Amino acid sequence: MPTTNNLRAREQKLVLLAAGGTGGHLFPAQALAQALAGRGITVDLATDHRAEHYGTSFPARRIHFIKSETVRGRDPISMLRTAGLLGLGVLQAFSVLSRIRPRAVVGFGGYPSVPPMWVAALRHIPTLIHEQNAVMGRANRLLAPRVAAIATSFPRVLDRTPRLQAKATRTGNPVRANVISAAAIPYRLEADGVLSLVIFGGSQGARIMADIVPSAIASLPPELRGRMRIVQQARTEDLHRVRDAYAAAQVSAEVSPFFPDLPAHVARATLVVARAGASTVAELTAIGRPSILVPLPHALDQDQAENAKVLEAAGAAIRLPQEAFSPDRLARELAMLASAPQKLVAMAGAARAQGALDAAERLADLVTALMTKAQA
Repeated sequence: MPTTNNLRAREQKLVLLAAGGTGGHLFPAQALAQALAGRGITVDLATDHRAEHYGTSFPARRIHFIKSETVRGRDPISMLRTAGLLGLGVLQAFSVLSRIRPRAVVGFGGYPSVPPMWVAALRHIPTLIHEQNAVMGRANRLLAPRVAAIATSFPRVLDRTPRLQAKATRTGNPVRANVISAAAIPYRLEADGVLSLVIFGGSQGARIMADIVPSAIASLPPELRGRMRIVQQARTEDLHRVRDAYAAAQVSAEVSPFFPDLPAHVARATLVVARAGASTVAELTAIGRPSILVPLPHALDQDQAENAKVLEAAGAAIRLPQEAFSPDRLARELAMLASAPQKLVAMAGAARAQGALDAAERLADLVTALMTKAQA
């Protein structure tokens, strides 16, 4: 039975993480939670109900669901709805923070992070935001002037805003334990010339991958098709047509709507074809795999386009804007890479050079330093 003093000591080491309820926000928060737990720090999570899909695996003492709303339109009704839900979220955040009394609050972007971070700043609780992308998202832009510290995944994110750059530290984007395990597998080309392709697009990208990639591979010369081994994520409604396309092209393919350990498949890949979300880029660089990246074209902040540009500039990826992502263009890129194995090796090395396997520990260092400074 813990004593009152022990309970108080544990409460003094409570950190609240605030994140939008999607994998791109929750995965780095999860990695930080694990790093903080290793330092004896208890973690709570504030998020929205989308996170229930991930909730059973998130290493938090307690999950607090906070009302929020993304700004989706500029018409009066949309603006009133957004303001009303964010206002309700602020009231909920006041209640949560008053009850749990965290030593620090760390935000990972997404509008559900705004109410807890805003309230924490008002109450002079130490605050830190982490930006996963190469360009700062709207929620973090709103919070950045009010927080004590900023962590970034990419360099030069805040070069144009010196006032914010002064409190920024590049930590990299924290990745989960299964990514770190996958990163231990070295990149290699198969002696028999087999090319293992892993294709995925996430919830907003799997459809175009289903439309383009099988057709591109089917148009390749038979000798090259015969060396292809495909692992592809596809939506349930696309499974049969993708499988049938590969079967007709006599290509070995594993097609599924979900892969429980996608990083392990990435580690076995010769090449990855994917979107350019923050988590995807973090995992590609941590594991060190070459890629063809197709940024989501309609993102308001153009974050995926900026992420892909960073990897392209480093020599780690080929960036294909969606308007250029056709079966003919993809087939040409695949044929070129298949004929240039040393380019694949160089791209893999360039990707690994951009990664940060210790990003979670670096971010945990920032959090603990913030807590220590506030206590001094």
